[in-house]
Amino acid sequence: MSDYTVRVLRPDETREAADLFRTALLVPPLKDEEVPYAERMYQPGRALGAFDTELIGTARSFDAELTVPGGEPVPFAAVTGVGVRADRTRRGVLGRLMRAQLTELAGRGVPLAALYASEGPIYGRFGYGVATVVHDYQVERRRAVLRPEVPAGGEIELLRLDAAVERLPALYAGLPRTRSGSMTRPAYWWPGMERTARQSDTPPVTIVHHGPNGPEGYAIYRVNRKSWQDPSILEVADLRAATAEAFAGLWRYLLAVDLVDTIEAPGRPLDEPIPLLFADPRAAKVTGGGDDLWLRLVDVPAALAAREYEGEPVVLEVTDPVLTANSGRYRVGPEGVTRAEAPAQLGLGVDALAMLYFGAWAASALVTAGRIQVAGPDDAERADRLFATRPPAWCGTHF
Repeated sequence: MSDYTVRVLRPDETREAADLFRTALLVPPLKDEEVPYAERMYQPGRALGAFDTELIGTARSFDAELTVPGGEPVPFAAVTGVGVRADRTRRGVLGRLMRAQLTELAGRGVPLAALYASEGPIYGRFGYGVATVVHDYQVERRRAVLRPEVPAGGEIELLRLDAAVERLPALYAGLPRTRSGSMTRPAYWWPGMERTARQSDTPPVTIVHHGPNGPEGYAIYRVNRKSWQDPSILEVADLRAATAEAFAGLWRYLLAVDLVDTIEAPGRPLDEPIPLLFADPRAAKVTGGGDDLWLRLVDVPAALAAREYEGEPVVLEVTDPVLTANSGRYRVGPEGVTRAEAPAQLGLGVDALAMLYFGAWAASALVTAGRIQVAGPDDAERADRLFATRPPAWCGTHF
C-alpha cells in the first residue's frame, strides 16, 4: 500500500486525529466537552496525518526542553498522538509518519526527540531507546511509621481544582530541573492534565509544600474506593520536591490522610528513598516499574556535544538507518565531540546510543545484551565511566 500522502494537519482536523489516536489505544473518542482541551494540546504545524481518501494515521509533537547530563536544558520534540487506523495497520503507514516527523525535526535542527511507548517492539526500529527507568511503590499506610530523624517539613496548602489549574504551571516551572531527563511543561502539556482532572469521577487533590522561601514542592493525588466497605487506595499522580524538607513534608501529609489503607506511587525515580523514611522499610515495596522515557538522538553530534562527560574519551561508530547523516565515527570525551577517523572502540545503533545517553544503561550491560560491539577488552568499562550519570535520570512527565 503506497497510495496515500503524509501532510501537516489543518486545525479543523484536530478532533478527527485525536479520535483516531484514542481509538488506536482502545480509548473512547472525545466527548464534545473534551474537544476544547484537545485543541489546545495541538501545537500548530507539529501534527501529521496520513491520508488516502480519509485520515488513516497520525503523529504529533510539541516543543519543550529536556535536561541532559551536566544540567543544561536542550530543545526536544515531545512525540505523542501516534496511531494508525485498525484497517490500515502493518502496511507501512506508521513508518512513513515516523520518518516524515524525524526528517522534519532534523530539518529544524531539533537535537532530541522523546516519547512514551504504548508497545515495546515498535519504536526501536525508528532509533528510539529506553533512556529512563522507574520504580512503582506501594506503601502500607498503617505500617508506615516515620523514623524520628525524618525532617518535620513546612506548611502544607491544599488547593481547590480551579486554583490548582491556575497555579500549577508556575509552581512546576519554579522548581529546579537539574536531574537528567526532567523536562519543561509548555502550554501544550497542561490542557491534558486539566481535562483528566475535570473529567475524573474522583477529582485529584493538590497540596503545596511551603518552606521559608516559598513553595518547595507539591503533590497531586486521588483516593479510589469502590464502596465504604472496600479498601481505599491513595494514588500519587505527581510529586515534586526541591528539598528534603519538602519531600518529608509531602509524605507526612499523605500518610495522615484518613481512611486510606494503601498509598501507591507509580513511576518514581530509582533512587528516591521512600522506604528509608520508615522505621520498617518493608512498609514500602517496589511492585513494578520498568521503561519510562524513550529517547531519540535526532542530531547525533549536537546531542552528544550538549551533555557533559567524565573519564577518558572513546570513539563510537554510530549507525542510523533512518537519518543516515548521523552515521559515522565520533570521538566523545570531556573536551568535546568531534567526527573521527580513528578506529572505533564501540559500534552501536542510534537506539543503543539513546540508551547510553542518560546513563540509564551501562555500556558493558549493552555489550552483554549484544546491543554494542567492542574492539578491545577495556573499551566497555571506559564507556561506562564516560557516560555514567548521578543521580539516575528521571522524567516523570507523561505526554
